Amino acid sequence: MKRPDWHEYFMLLAKIVALRSGCNSRPTGAVIVKDKRILATGYNGPMPGAWHCTDKGPGYCFRREKGIPDIDKYNYCRASHAEANAIAQAAKFGISVEGASIYCTLAPCYVCLKLIASAGIKEVYYEYDYESRDFERDTFWKEAIKEAGLRVFKQVKVSEETLKLLEEILPYPTSKRRLAPTD
Repeated sequence: MKRPDWHEYFMLLAKIVALRSGCNSRPTGAVIVKDKRILATGYNGPMPGAWHCTDKGPGYCFRREKGIPDIDKYNYCRASHAEANAIAQAAKFGISVEGASIYCTLAPCYVCLKLIASAGIKEVYYEYDYESRDFERDTFWKEAIKEAGLRVFKQVKVSEETLKLLEEILPYPTSKRRLAPTD
């Protein structure tokens, strides 16, 4: 069995965190790490105690129901982004993220990039590109990445081999023996 490297490990955890997302449109997860230790996690969802779009059914989106176009989606989406929620979780519990790394299932938007830089996070690893349809915004965003003072901004994909290992281990009872006990 090949163990996943640290980048795959933390990205896989971000993917698992995304399972808690309350967003039908684009479930995302984030994990903030320092010295190979998890400091905080976040997924995209509404304020604590508020209802999630997933509570209304698998096709429901508050913003779309209100007819709000993509151009204004940040102002009308019920969810905060995974990165923002991870940073807020760390702040809530008094955990410094200065010099940390963040693993995100989606490349951070401009707003989250500003939060990441302001919080002192220095490395961003993401699984999927943001996929904006706005060329001007994408150009601006790429300039902002340079200005954010990051040491690393890099795509990390979880390998098929690691996904297969996960698929094999998830159904097992916790801590099931792989080898027979010795005498």
